[in-house]
Amino acid sequence: MKKSEDLLLKPTPFSNPTHNSNHYRPDFGKIFYDSSFIEQLRLEKLRAQRSRSALSIILLTLNKEASEESTDMIEILHDVRSKTRDTDICGFVNQETIGVLLPDTDETGAKVICGKLINGNNYPKFSITTSTYPDQIFESLVKNGCIRPDAYPFELEDSRRASELKLLVKRGVDIIGSIIGIFTLMPVMLITVFAIKATSPGPVIFRQIRLGKQGIPFTFYKFRSMHEGMDDQIHREYIQDFIDGHHVKINQGNEEKPLFKIKSDPRTTRIGRFIRKTSIDELPQLFNVLQGDMSLVGPRPPLPYEAEKYQPWHLRRILEMKPGITGLWQVEGRSKTGWDDAVRLDIRYIQNWSLLFDLKILLRTVTEVLRCRGAV
Repeated sequence: MKKSEDLLLKPTPFSNPTHNSNHYRPDFGKIFYDSSFIEQLRLEKLRAQRSRSALSIILLTLNKEASEESTDMIEILHDVRSKTRDTDICGFVNQETIGVLLPDTDETGAKVICGKLINGNNYPKFSITTSTYPDQIFESLVKNGCIRPDAYPFELEDSRRASELKLLVKRGVDIIGSIIGIFTLMPVMLITVFAIKATSPGPVIFRQIRLGKQGIPFTFYKFRSMHEGMDDQIHREYIQDFIDGHHVKINQGNEEKPLFKIKSDPRTTRIGRFIRKTSIDELPQLFNVLQGDMSLVGPRPPLPYEAEKYQPWHLRRILEMKPGITGLWQVEGRSKTGWDDAVRLDIRYIQNWSLLFDLKILLRTVTEVLRCRGAV
């Protein structure tokens, strides 16, 4: 069964007034029209995230040739509903597509139900596709180190969508802010370059692949704070414990003042410990912002092996917003916050971000850096 590659399930109003979102037939069980189906899709996705259960969808899309003919989509929808389970949810995605939501159903189960729809019926005017959440997302991360566009084929999120104008203004602020930051902090960066070069062999800039918005990989810059050629196994094990919630094991502070960060990392250089503590090692990311890979404010970009361990709802922090040098987690939680709470802070930022909110976070970041709070 071919998976949908380019269909974005956004509610599209019907030209026929009988097909509006208020039209509901209770005798056919869970049948939703237009935006009601999309809202139900979002709710079922949230349930799937929390319960870690599968969620599949079947899409019947009217072919181009058939879309110009007279087709009774209501009758077809009722026929589809009569051949699905009571727990399944049927409705119009738009005027050309019927969707069937399949809670607690994996890809195999979706194909079985799809077979029942096809058996004994002939839908020559439709192309039928299936998709399962979140299986393809994790498969894409494991195989490709990023999330392919076709691994996330339908619109599920319920966050407030930013207008193109707001995003354009945010990008303008990022460009101006990164240029000002680069010129203002150039003396600090030059001193850091000489200090790293004089105290340990190897490149001054540490380059690493991180995941940006929609899981697109990019080259991430930092001042090198470790000896060259160090193994990342220590960090991999730490990330695994952190995401799994083994806080007692990785807590470098105490119960009242936890510190979830690798303390006294044997891989770091003498200069490296200082630039980490003062967050100077993060300054080269101003060039990431200038290039457009990052923003001044946003969720921190994860490593591919980190994102592979995410639960479905954790993925929202990288699917919806461009990553940032600093964010709400950095100013409210920093290294004292557990992983799930840190993700919740990122999601809260995504849902409520504004230019004023960004400015407040930037100002608080300066205060946190000067205090060296949560940095080791």
